[in-house]
Amino acid sequence: MSDLFQAAGLDKSAPQPLAEAIRPQKLSEVVGQDHLIGADGPLGRMIASGRLSSVILWGPPGVGKTTIAQLLADGTGLHFEALSAVFSGVKDLRTVFEKAEHRRSMGQGTLLFVDEIHRFNKAQQDSFLPYVEKGVVTLVGATTENPSFELNGALLSRCQVLVLEALERPSLDKLIARAEAHMGEALPLTPEGVDYLTGMAGGDGRYFLGMVEDVYRYAGNRGTLNLAQLKKLVTTRAAAYDKAGEGHYNLISALHKSIRGSDPDAAMYWLMRMLQGGEDPRYIARRLVVIASEDIGLADPTALMVASEAARAFERLGMPEGEYPISHAVIHLATAPKSNAVKMAIQNAKLAARETGHLNPPKHILNAPTDMMKDQGYGDGYIYDHDTEHTFSGQHYFPEGVGRLKIYDPKGEGREKSVREKLAYLEGLRKRLQNKN
Repeated sequence: MSDLFQAAGLDKSAPQPLAEAIRPQKLSEVVGQDHLIGADGPLGRMIASGRLSSVILWGPPGVGKTTIAQLLADGTGLHFEALSAVFSGVKDLRTVFEKAEHRRSMGQGTLLFVDEIHRFNKAQQDSFLPYVEKGVVTLVGATTENPSFELNGALLSRCQVLVLEALERPSLDKLIARAEAHMGEALPLTPEGVDYLTGMAGGDGRYFLGMVEDVYRYAGNRGTLNLAQLKKLVTTRAAAYDKAGEGHYNLISALHKSIRGSDPDAAMYWLMRMLQGGEDPRYIARRLVVIASEDIGLADPTALMVASEAARAFERLGMPEGEYPISHAVIHLATAPKSNAVKMAIQNAKLAARETGHLNPPKHILNAPTDMMKDQGYGDGYIYDHDTEHTFSGQHYFPEGVGRLKIYDPKGEGREKSVREKLAYLEGLRKRLQNKN
């Protein structure tokens, strides 16, 4: 692991951040990723066989992606070469590939670690392909973004995607134990303080160890810090949310499904996560309008009106007051009766339209503005519903040769219960009228 520290121009005897000082020296020391590095995990099997395939390490910040890459090189005897896609370009890639080819000619393999690989554009990603295919380099890419969205299909097809998990409490407790062993003393923090500190970590081991180091430094001769003292030292962490990346889609999905699941508490939580993360409230308002029809529909006809009016009210108010109508709409939708009958009706109608789109409407419901059209039977036999006893003629409105199709099927929740009952009544009346005629 000395390569990383020396690359920064520092001697090993120089002061090091705690996270660097206790960085794992063996793959088995990496915490929280046993599903990958264990004997039955993909990386564990690769190390055991002595053959490493190109991989993409996908996971949140501070979970060990860089460390794992270095240890993979150590465990397979490959030369470790590191690049950051943030600071590197085509010239840097060309230099790396030339050096790797030279090493290969001398019998030395190269593990090329590319941090933030998703930041390379399509052409830069394509440049890896021939060198990966020929085995000039074994690529280990690291990304916090969903590879399905950010990496080329051609590159993905040549790499195994491995998902790293955020560090949970047992893993953070192991990091505390290592920090205590390194510092030679227990973490000067009450149990309540430890609970608070691990909660603040958000699964990020690097950030967590930075806070642990701050606790040691601040405590000094003060002794064990209590929760109140800790809160003065540690500020609230910024919300982890990328409104242009996968976080955007994950959180709107969580909001949508919480509303669909009639959980106003969870829905409000995800709403505030998005707003505090910097999401455009107008985007959320548009999604609420969709939800009002997709998941509620006629079960509560006021849902669409509330969602639409919330969107309009926000345009008038802006932030922060605009939170009120948006929240109003979220709670209304979450507590409203649910029905996806409108969504299903759309799908059913699209399918029927595709299958019978070549058929014309029956002539009796066509207008006949000319004598020639009347002679052709246009409008012949049409019954004006308002002139009937029940304001319902029961006539056939689908194309000739197509029987009645069940397009809209109300669920029976909320107002749709009465709609369902009315449609059942009308269906019975239609049959009676048809038999009578």
